Amino acid sequence: MFLVLGEKPSVALALAEVLGAKKREDGYLEGEGCVVSWCLGHLAEYAAPEVYDERYKKWEFADLPILPKTWELRIAKDKKEQFDVLKELLNRKDFEYVVNACDAGREGELIFKRVYDLSKSSLPVKRLWISSMEEQAICNGFSNLKDGKAYERLCESAVCRAKADWLVGMNATRAFTTTYYKRMVVGRVQTPTLAMLVERQKKVENFEKEAYYQVELPVLDFFVTSEKIKKEEEADALVTMCEGNLIHILKVERKQKKTNPPKLYDLTTLQREANRFFGYTAQETLTELQKLYEEKWVTYPRTDSQYITEDMEQSVLELLDILSDMLPFCSGELVGRNVGAIINNQKVSDHHALLPIKEAWKQDIGTLSKKQKDIFYLIGQRLAQAVSEAAVFEETEVSAECAEHLFGAKGKKVIEPGFQKILKAFQENVRKTEETGEKEEKVSIPENISDGMEIVGRTPEKRKRFTAPPKPYSEDTLLSAMETAGNHSFDVETEKKGLGTPATRAGIIEKLVSSGYAVRKGKQLLPTKEGIALISVLPEELKSAALTAEWENELLRMEKGEVTSETFMEDITEFVQKLITDCGEIPKEERYRFYEKESIGKCPVCGSPVYEGKKNFYCSSHDCNFALWKESRYLVGMKKTLDQKMAKELLEHGKTRVTDFYSQRTGKKFTADLLLELQGDRASFKMEFPKRK
Repeated sequence: MFLVLGEKPSVALALAEVLGAKKREDGYLEGEGCVVSWCLGHLAEYAAPEVYDERYKKWEFADLPILPKTWELRIAKDKKEQFDVLKELLNRKDFEYVVNACDAGREGELIFKRVYDLSKSSLPVKRLWISSMEEQAICNGFSNLKDGKAYERLCESAVCRAKADWLVGMNATRAFTTTYYKRMVVGRVQTPTLAMLVERQKKVENFEKEAYYQVELPVLDFFVTSEKIKKEEEADALVTMCEGNLIHILKVERKQKKTNPPKLYDLTTLQREANRFFGYTAQETLTELQKLYEEKWVTYPRTDSQYITEDMEQSVLELLDILSDMLPFCSGELVGRNVGAIINNQKVSDHHALLPIKEAWKQDIGTLSKKQKDIFYLIGQRLAQAVSEAAVFEETEVSAECAEHLFGAKGKKVIEPGFQKILKAFQENVRKTEETGEKEEKVSIPENISDGMEIVGRTPEKRKRFTAPPKPYSEDTLLSAMETAGNHSFDVETEKKGLGTPATRAGIIEKLVSSGYAVRKGKQLLPTKEGIALISVLPEELKSAALTAEWENELLRMEKGEVTSETFMEDITEFVQKLITDCGEIPKEERYRFYEKESIGKCPVCGSPVYEGKKNFYCSSHDCNFALWKESRYLVGMKKTLDQKMAKELLEHGKTRVTDFYSQRTGKKFTADLLLELQGDRASFKMEFPKRK
């Protein structure tokens, strides 16, 4: 008898189906010889600072840094019921061992470890490590269970990553918030990501476009163009000189080139292309991809590899036989068989590249949402491209002279489209938005043009153009920048990880948006005023992509046994301590740079100014806890939130009249006075109905 713990209910159900665990119980499924249950993602997180010490309830710079000696975990309230089920299961005496069947990666290790440790279980641990939810993959995985100890280093790196995020986030957020009297949320990864957005925005805003000119000379059915000319009068002079002059063709050079098919998708590349093709955010892509994985359409999502291994060759060939049946826009003759191009054992670590799975062929594509269908087709067409032939094209470069000035033209002609036929079919049938990527040169150079020709020039044309500013980040380009962040700081041999991991980058972007530090404008990601203000005061080490990328590399080395967890955590602790020391040395006048909010009234407890925050109206004194929350239990039942007008009247008169309270009993709106009451420095409300005249 053994126990299996999946990461989510949907995964557990799929595992239970294969294992024959069909008897439903409260929080698990039971069969002959096994029980299958689930973790609901992260059931536990590291405790808040006030759990370690009551004094941390108040944010005081003098109490920093906060460095827990013994780390404590807390179960999420909405997940406690399931944890109680798992705790009981993990301590049953009839199980020989427990199988960690959480997602096969760093986060899956952490999710399982926290539940296992909190349950105080002593069951031996085995590891299920699979990349597909296909029945055969699950069967093979259970036939080849690994000893849980084989993944201890991976688990150790997951624990250290979580602790580092807590230490930097909690300490830096409190330090800069109390120093600048303004809430400032700092994160180990999200802050350098925000810094990249701010830096790009500055380049866009500070860009000064410059005009330049080019002279074009008509030659047969195309133009030859001069180099860029800064002064308009020089361009005018060149037009005059070329008027009626012969054009000498100095050289015509034709080269045949190949463009190899693209590699398969890893998670980041898929998220980038889903953003370019469909405008989906990185988080939307990851969410729908996870569903596709759990419903047996695609392989494991959180992969950083773009290759498969040698032992997968035959199964991928079988997949290619039915691929055209899965992709209505891709006929069988378009799909190549060059599987060797996507095999590279050395570049597959935990998981191979994203692939559709054979079981998808048996399922009804009509059951998928539009997003899921788009993403599934995207993955399928990428496989079809990757095993197809290279695209062959001819590049032609023409050099010409007129009036002792050089002119040139470039042309490109497709000879064999190869894999690009699949991309074109996909674009025409699935993606119907604007073209993406760089526009290819449309110039067509005639075959009959050759070296030494002299052509009578027709009327030259002067073109005025402008230098282009850098483009704001989209999720596509930001994900790419995150992936390569800090690379210039490392040796060539270093295995670079960039900012975050493929599994966490989408979440980082979402945190920046939800915290109000970044905003989406179409496909663009732009920093807000709050985000720019935050980056303006933070030290370079918190904004440095290189530093965070270095930490990611250290975590990777930990997984390989090259760095101990003690060494890593000592470095993080030292970093946090220095951060607090440096923050404490910020001059007093600098600390008040944001302290310009207009008061909405005086605190009824201590008389200090009250300011409006994102979620409340708060007393400016750090020694006073008075606040009026915009959303409260008292008001939510009457479908009312506290606005600035109401808050001002409450502070000035102790009451405010509300004409649109909602009665759940009658379903109608009513008028009443909202009265402010104090219990120490805590605010509460009561209601009073106006007297009828």
